[in-house]
Amino acid sequence: MTLILLLLLCSVSSAVRHSLINYFTGSAGAPNVTQFVGVAVVDGVEAVYCDSSNKILEPRQDWVKKVFDNDSQLLEWYKHECFNIQPSAFRARIISLKQQFNQSEGFYILQTRSGCEWEESTGEKSGFLKYGYNGEDFIELDLNTLSWASLKPEAEATKQSWDADRNRTKLNKVFLTDICPERLKSFLDRGNSSLQRTVPPSVSLLQKTPSSPVSCHVTGFYPDRAVMFWRKDEGKLHEGVDPGEILPNDDGTFQMSADLNVSVTPEDWGQYECVFQFSDVEKIVVTKLNKTLIRTNWKEKMTKEKSSNKAITVTVVLLVFILVAVAGFAFYKKKKEKHFTPSAVNICELSEGKNEDTT
Repeated sequence: MTLILLLLLCSVSSAVRHSLINYFTGSAGAPNVTQFVGVAVVDGVEAVYCDSSNKILEPRQDWVKKVFDNDSQLLEWYKHECFNIQPSAFRARIISLKQQFNQSEGFYILQTRSGCEWEESTGEKSGFLKYGYNGEDFIELDLNTLSWASLKPEAEATKQSWDADRNRTKLNKVFLTDICPERLKSFLDRGNSSLQRTVPPSVSLLQKTPSSPVSCHVTGFYPDRAVMFWRKDEGKLHEGVDPGEILPNDDGTFQMSADLNVSVTPEDWGQYECVFQFSDVEKIVVTKLNKTLIRTNWKEKMTKEKSSNKAITVTVVLLVFILVAVAGFAFYKKKKEKHFTPSAVNICELSEGKNEDTT
């Protein structure tokens, strides 16, 4: 049975941290691939989608559309960034990197993860900007020192070049620590009721075979700021537990799993519990390890195998019966033909008799 328990963990409410993250991807060398795409994500929810090649700028949430309806300048800023500024900048940087690494024609990808975080209770703000090249971390901005940090040896030349451009670095800091948090707040003002909602998960205990780990699977929860773990006698387990990542569902909710090695005696199963909790909510969901609650397909598989074996047995018996019937009929027919067909000797005798009568 799944128990929802309200625990008074502490009297002070947890700090709420919000984020606005921009994921940009520029590519070169593939004619059928969009040269620049971008996604703006607010508190883990996709807010704006951009496709420069197809001239698409699309609000992905109703509350984002309301923000754009009330702030036409913000909408125009996103269009200008999506269709002009960022595609040109990414194209120039890819060309520069190809020249730096003496790379020939081919398919190349440059990606960035940039944005800001804002803590609602304290007002603390922070920003970040990281580049990846051809699927690997490449270089990131250190806002404390206003310098670039190379994330691989090949990025050292890029670091020195970008460090020399102090004006660009300062503009990056202003955007990440001042402009970005204000944009985040404007999105939160419109989307607060949707973003701050809490949707509890649906919990299932799953097991592939009797010897497989038991997976505590939760799905349909929102937001993604959550933790899940196994515990025994109120103590959190680490050994024998394989926690999974939080993954998105198509409807905007999330799912995750945590596997428990069940190489314990059945009598001890009642001491184990799967615990799910949102990071900033005191309510927790507790599911006891109970064999009667475990969903599995091995019983169904065994039933199907038995049905299949039964069908095979019936088929074999039927085939044997048919073969016996055919063999019996053939034997009967052969015996009947043998009884009524004159022998060669008789035929000769009859012929001789006829000849004698004739003479």
